Amino acid sequence: MFLDDRLLPYGVYGGQQLILEYLWREDGLTPGELARRMGVETPTITRAAQRMELAGLVRRLPDPEDARLVRIFLRERGRELQALLPAVLGTAVDEMLEGLSAEERAELVRLLAHVRRNLAGKKS
Repeated sequence: MFLDDRLLPYGVYGGQQLILEYLWREDGLTPGELARRMGVETPTITRAAQRMELAGLVRRLPDPEDARLVRIFLRERGRELQALLPAVLGTAVDEMLEGLSAEERAELVRLLAHVRRNLAGKKS
């Protein structure tokens, strides 16, 4: 909701910005590769990529070496967002953390990293 309000004007839903960030670093990943890197299930990426394809952000193409696989590539609109979204997200983070001291922000990062490790250890 909070992030969606900031991302929707760009045709991006919350969570999709993470897919874009990975593709900005390495275009042409498979849904499985993205899922492993993001710590989610492959069907989650598949559904998001389908939605992103309809929005003109990415295109899904068969892997030339293994027709069972699909690779996700940025479209021009997805590439253009690389110049815009980091500032949008930075502003959103600043709003979320408003009123916290530098020490409190550092403690929050430490605690969230601990929670993430706990959750990663509980995956089946």
